[in-house]
Amino acid sequence: MALKKYKPTTPGQRFKIISAFDEITTDKPEKSLIASKKSTGGRNNQGRMTIRNVGGGHKQKYRIIDFKRDKENIPGIVKTIEYDPNRTARIALINYVDGEKRYIVAPQGLVVGQEINSGKGVTPDVGNTMYLSEIPFGTVIHNIELRPGQGAKMSRSAGSHAQLMTREGKFAIIKLPSGETRMILQTCKATIGMVSNVDHNLEKSGKAGRKRWLGRRPRVRGVAMNPVDHPMGGGEGKASGGHPRSRKGLPAKGFRTRAKKKASNKYIVEKRKK
Repeated sequence: MALKKYKPTTPGQRFKIISAFDEITTDKPEKSLIASKKSTGGRNNQGRMTIRNVGGGHKQKYRIIDFKRDKENIPGIVKTIEYDPNRTARIALINYVDGEKRYIVAPQGLVVGQEINSGKGVTPDVGNTMYLSEIPFGTVIHNIELRPGQGAKMSRSAGSHAQLMTREGKFAIIKLPSGETRMILQTCKATIGMVSNVDHNLEKSGKAGRKRWLGRRPRVRGVAMNPVDHPMGGGEGKASGGHPRSRKGLPAKGFRTRAKKKASNKYIVEKRKK
């Protein structure tokens, strides 16, 4: 994936760095795999604002993604690589030999015309989904299940991945980019490769308007508020806000928020880097 940088012909173009969309092969989604998506503007069912800084933006339709990859040992051919407004990664339209069509999160290196498969006994090629019990050690994986048959929950965003280190008993040991090492049942599935659009973190909007197109409204800093509105508000002039914390008073920037008695703690072999 390539990035596109613009000449500074206008203030908005000066710092704009966005994807070149080279890998996109069509701009028309599969009609049978899209669903309507209502814009809430951050309001709940009573019309009250429950999420700040949300509203407006271009109308979007949801693409129904196959995170379970439960069409086992039925080959499929990659028909298109598409943009998805609902996620940072690209998606791929798969035409299976039995006539069914499904969207999957496209891994890096997946190309149109490539054959993919899932289930037991498939080869560890990019885009194939396998059980953790069969994936070779050291393989880079994404779209990892946490419970068998649940569907992928981990490593789904652009450029994310994990690595299968070893297997012990009924568990596979996975290393995440954060440095965390954790155990996952070998009966869970994962997809081979790294998620596409790896340069997404290098993109820059260049202007506030592009954020508005995505449905994000202006965000006021806590230190610019009054004491009644935020724990970091108030003070004379440009006084600092004290210890960084959220609007509800929860400390930030280094304060550990993970519950000490969380049920999944027993599956973590090594905690993430501090």
